[in-house]
Amino acid sequence: MGKIRIGILGYGNLGRGVELSVGQNADMELVGVFTRRDPSSIILQTKSTAVYHMDEAVEMRDAIDVLILCGGSATDLPGQTPEFTQYFNTVDSFDTHANIPGHYSTVDAIAKSSNKVSIISVGWDPGMFSLNRMYAEAILPNGKDYTFWGKGVSQGHSDAIRRIEGVQDAKQYTIPIPDALEAVRSGSQPKLTVRQKHTRECFVVAREGADLKAIEEAIKTMPKYFCDYNTIVHFISQEELNEKHGGIPHGGFVIRTGVTGKSLEHNHVIEYSIQLDSNPEFTASVLVAYARAAYRLSKEGSYGAKTVLDIPPVYLSSKSASELRAQLL
Repeated sequence: MGKIRIGILGYGNLGRGVELSVGQNADMELVGVFTRRDPSSIILQTKSTAVYHMDEAVEMRDAIDVLILCGGSATDLPGQTPEFTQYFNTVDSFDTHANIPGHYSTVDAIAKSSNKVSIISVGWDPGMFSLNRMYAEAILPNGKDYTFWGKGVSQGHSDAIRRIEGVQDAKQYTIPIPDALEAVRSGSQPKLTVRQKHTRECFVVAREGADLKAIEEAIKTMPKYFCDYNTIVHFISQEELNEKHGGIPHGGFVIRTGVTGKSLEHNHVIEYSIQLDSNPEFTASVLVAYARAAYRLSKEGSYGAKTVLDIPPVYLSSKSASELRAQLL
């Protein structure tokens, strides 16, 4: 059986992570990277793979089994996922939670009309955290769930800041509020607003002559990203950003507390947590696992948009179902 042929659209932090992950999966091969930049300016780790301009991607649709889309959720994926799903099975990491239903509907119609599979909103949240929220709710229907992100760098929020006029570079940290986290773990089921759960801290490099007040206002009032949170904005130099904020760590917690028993006398806490040295490399690894699922669904003719909630776990693994039963059950 031949290897699953993977293409990458976009070669930023996430795209580089996907390249590394594909190289660690023996049943896959990277056949092309597509970029908006000059292809000659990009040097891949995978020396046998060529870099092409994004406009050339459609010409290679017969050479690629799954195209992994590595653009940002703010401005790239809302257009790119529908566009490229006309020609490819795709996987994206669209993470604007409030817009996922609309994104799904748009992509689903195109995927079904094109006989393609598109798995959207893949990563750790949405993604692995979504699965854990679903499992925990199903197991403890009489309960309440909570999600905390951080402390860590949000790629999507950092990208959204960088799209603001006058911004040269930026990193945004999402920070859980300790008192809120401990109140949830106690099982008291507090009612918490998003503002009570997290702080957002932004480190911004402004372009020379940029209006700092306008940038700060644009950040703090940005719908779906910052307007509902206590947001702190620091303006620093590029040198300081590179020196003190060069990494891309992240992490978080999904917690559900619930009760069982005839008189609801027994309390339970389910907690799933991750701590990541590299947010993009971990997210990329999730995307690659779901690319395997997209390939298998396509072979079955199960076309349309999917989310992580729709995918049987066995479709993610390179191992056979019998191996998984023997090793993991």
